[in-house]
Amino acid sequence: MRGAAAAVTALAPVRAYLLRAASAEADRIRAAAHAEAGELIRQARLSAERAVRDGEARGRTEAAPVAAAERSRSRARARAIVLGAQREAYDELGRRIRAEADGLRDDPRYGLLVDRLTVLATQAAGPEAAVTVVPDGGVLARAGQVVVDCSLPRLAVQATDALGDRVRELWEP
Repeated sequence: MRGAAAAVTALAPVRAYLLRAASAEADRIRAAAHAEAGELIRQARLSAERAVRDGEARGRTEAAPVAAAERSRSRARARAIVLGAQREAYDELGRRIRAEADGLRDDPRYGLLVDRLTVLATQAAGPEAAVTVVPDGGVLARAGQVVVDCSLPRLAVQATDALGDRVRELWEP
């Protein structure tokens, strides 16, 4: 157990550096995605406003029940447009995070990252775990029925999911 603790302690500066680098990169990605999402949302809102205006104009010339139904459909289309733009912004953020994670394999410090992921995966799966480096980057640890996936694609998904409600910053002014 002392060896694992010593390894964790020895790797603390590496982990801190990687966390700072990942945080800085996430901030850069978030800023770029926020700008792109802002333009997508602006365009979606313009399109939604046009759809609402068109629907209202048609509705005024028709009977009241038909106009109400059209306004409702227009609002639904506008909401669908906004939700679609938000989904597109979120998906783009996920693609960028996965691409950044994939790029870690080309980083000269990738070996240190694999070593650290191996320690973490082994700690999580147990000392009897068999750890393999996966082709997509990162490692996978297996011990009996326990599987710990520390692959770069999985870690990228977890990083995206960890943003939680903060992802709304992409489309909120």
